[in-house]
Amino acid sequence: QVQLVESGGGSVQAGGSLRLSCTASGYTFGSDYMAWFRQAPGKEREAVAQILYYGTTVYAKSVEGRFTISREHADNILYLQMNSLTPEDTGMYYCAAGPFRPVYWGRGTQVTVSS
Repeated sequence: QVQLVESGGGSVQAGGSLRLSCTASGYTFGSDYMAWFRQAPGKEREAVAQILYYGTTVYAKSVEGRFTISREHADNILYLQMNSLTPEDTGMYYCAAGPFRPVYWGRGTQVTVSS
């Protein structure tokens, strides 16, 4: 059974940093698609950072230059380093993975940025 478990969320002031982690069990990252999505209150879920199955990283324009997605194959962990956080980054952050698109999802970790 595949499980993705996010951690590292919390409350931080604007300008601060957080690093989110997503640990996978029952699943090997390999070169599969992996991504971080977020959902702000009253908004649709959006992809903020993706690793496409052939390795290219793609970022939402709103986070480009501030967020970095990376994965550690040995420990099967996906990371999202978030710097220069703003209140607009507040939301539930979800890890997603799959052969070419999101198939498996974590339950999310909350990030709250105060001004």
